[in-house]
Amino acid sequence: MAKCDEGYLCQVCGHEVENIVESDLYLRYILGLVDPEVLHIAPERHLRCNPAFAQYIVHSEFPSIEVEGDFDKRHLDAKFVAMREEEVTRGFERLLEVAQADISILQYPRDID
Repeated sequence: MAKCDEGYLCQVCGHEVENIVESDLYLRYILGLVDPEVLHIAPERHLRCNPAFAQYIVHSEFPSIEVEGDFDKRHLDAKFVAMREEEVTRGFERLLEVAQADISILQYPRDID
């Protein structure tokens, strides 16, 4: 299979990221953490394969993830965690929206504040 026919492979588990709502890369893009100029060359991961980031998604459409160790949100400052949960969850909600929308990739990010 040609590289371009493989889709986006998760750099952690090696399996295809089949849907945008599973995409760590596109969630980070929506949040403004990935520049659109490098989106096509940036490494992809499933959200579940980046638990230190995914633990901040608090949404019925996403199973909660617990992290052990230094990055476990249960051991971090409660104010920071609440702020991060709000930001990442709103980004995830936008990810769900764009999965259903027929819009340009440049329209994916929006002011989520």
